[in-house]
Amino acid sequence: MNEWKLVAAGDLQRTETENPPREEGKVRVRVTKVLVNGTDSAIFGGALKVRFPIVPGRYAVGIVAEDAPHLPKGTRLLLHAVIDAPDTGTSPKDFTEDDFLLCGRTTDGYLRELISVPPERFTVLPDQLHDEHALLMHHVALAKAAIDRLGAVKGQHIAVIGANLLGILLCQLLIYQQAAPILIDVRPERLEFARTCGIYYAITADGDLLSKVASITGGRLVSGAVHITTALRNDVNDAFALCAQHANVVLCGFGDGISLDAAIPFRKQLGFCCVSHRSDNLEAAINLAVRGAVDVSAFRFRTVKAEDAAGVLEMYRTATDRNLGEINVVSLF
Repeated sequence: MNEWKLVAAGDLQRTETENPPREEGKVRVRVTKVLVNGTDSAIFGGALKVRFPIVPGRYAVGIVAEDAPHLPKGTRLLLHAVIDAPDTGTSPKDFTEDDFLLCGRTTDGYLRELISVPPERFTVLPDQLHDEHALLMHHVALAKAAIDRLGAVKGQHIAVIGANLLGILLCQLLIYQQAAPILIDVRPERLEFARTCGIYYAITADGDLLSKVASITGGRLVSGAVHITTALRNDVNDAFALCAQHANVVLCGFGDGISLDAAIPFRKQLGFCCVSHRSDNLEAAINLAVRGAVDVSAFRFRTVKAEDAAGVLEMYRTATDRNLGEINVVSLF
């Protein structure tokens, strides 16, 4: 089979290896599509440090390659992007390490034709969910987890800082729950695209931010806020500044390079938590997608062959003004 490995920053190589062995309790899966995103590109370009060599690709779908118990050949699967770290057994635990592994970052990802995985590392996909949409289910699951921690209820105004893919999906879920999200970003072009995705309140983060939010809420501060950490150049402290007393704030995504001013959360006695790395509520995310809670029809899915994956990764790294509405997928089948 073919697999693609990053042997060094900027050096993605295709290699031919033996098919994974058949193992009791595991299912052989043919990987069909892999999502390419900014994190993959940061790893490719060396901005995020990893141990080389590594197979990239965090989000992927595939099909059962040969009949397995209760899973006929051809069954479509969503492969999990976050998996449990190996049990250290009786060895002393390194508490500086995470209890999970991120595919394509701290363990091999899915840019390979064939894998052998246990049932707890995939979720069966319904016929109603297309492969491309299934590749976004980890984002939906993460957005749902943030909303659950936020405790948002019907009618509340919720500030969402960061108009990237995750921020837009989170706003759509809030609307589905009949809350009123206010999407905020420093880049007006991203907010313009968000409006085509059904996000009515989309405002630019600038020196007049508080008064613009007040004009939407009737002079009140918001009932809660979510800061999307992967939506770069946005100020995390805006989430705290916009919240009313005793509100909840959720940081959603990854924690790289975040600088917090604790004065406002202490003064307002805000609840505060972090949410990231979700694979445990994918079935709920899939159910929400099937019921129409999210709508990605405004996005354009662009599919390339595996041989062109390096070019897509380089494009993400160099195109700082990349079109938010374009989602890139590598096809292996």
